[in-house]
Amino acid sequence: MGWVGAREKRAIGSGNCGGESERLRASIRKRASEREEGARLGLAVECAPVSSSNNRSSKRPDKPATAMDPEAFLEMANQVTKLKMYPYFDIAHCTLCCLYVRDDLGTGSLPFSRKHPLANWLSSMLTIFAGGLLTNFLLGEPVLGALKNNQQLLLATAVWYVIFYSPFDIGYKIAKFLPIKVLLAAMKEVYRVKKINDGVTHAAKVFPNGYLSMILIGTIKGNGSGFLKIMERLMRGVWTPTAVEVMQPTFPTKASIAAAIIFVLDKKTDLISAPHALVYFGICIFFVYFKLSSLLLGIHDPFIPFENLFCAIFMGGIWDSLAQTLAGKKGAAAEKGSDAVKNGNGKNKRD
Repeated sequence: MGWVGAREKRAIGSGNCGGESERLRASIRKRASEREEGARLGLAVECAPVSSSNNRSSKRPDKPATAMDPEAFLEMANQVTKLKMYPYFDIAHCTLCCLYVRDDLGTGSLPFSRKHPLANWLSSMLTIFAGGLLTNFLLGEPVLGALKNNQQLLLATAVWYVIFYSPFDIGYKIAKFLPIKVLLAAMKEVYRVKKINDGVTHAAKVFPNGYLSMILIGTIKGNGSGFLKIMERLMRGVWTPTAVEVMQPTFPTKASIAAAIIFVLDKKTDLISAPHALVYFGICIFFVYFKLSSLLLGIHDPFIPFENLFCAIFMGGIWDSLAQTLAGKKGAAAEKGSDAVKNGNGKNKRD
């Protein structure tokens, strides 16, 4: 009876009897029951959305496992940009550089490494630190500044020793084992992207508006060993003047140029609206994918079809083919004319 008003209580307390008091009590009970019922209904209405939302959330199907949250993907990209290269990625880079030097020596790698260890070490170090040495030279900085980190130099020397002088050649065999080589190659490509980005960033500080300089420094940082191949071989007593990277660019050089251009557009223009971490992560995926395709599927240069199409359209390929076709028709017509003249002279002589 908590819902009974003061007016009703006064009416009951006055002692009025008869039918009026009974009607009053009945109306009081009716109002009280209506109010209690209304209170219960209001409580149910207030609780209904919560329970229904809980039911909907409990019955809501889970998202498929393949869908990735964009925030989680961006966080992963940020973690990739913050990866430290020392020591694991440096080990992968040094190992593959030393493997390149040894494979370039061919069958005479072991005799050469035994007879000329200093030349072998110098050529390996030049291959490992080629990007830093050449970019320092181009930017007017101390060339040997690339060798100022003693830890990296000792690590490169240790890897060089394991590849060339380990007992029973076990270090070289482990590095050439395909699963190990695939892992090292993937890590090397992440290392390459890091160097390209660092090169573009450093060149942007020296030449804020020099887009070509940024692309050039980033490319050399990404594949400096290719540009110093002649000098590296010269230290081993091999002179190959035709092995010029700009005449026959390899896939790492082409990919480094493309990555450097993308980084420059990302840093200096508004053409790329994606966050820098996503751009960086996408280039890493591109490099790793094509490197693994080269090792496992034999796809060594995916740029060749585009180069052929570009050269045919813009570098005179169509006009050269048209000129050769016209020259061939003229030559065929001239040959027919000479044959006709010869045949006519032969007939005159017989007559």
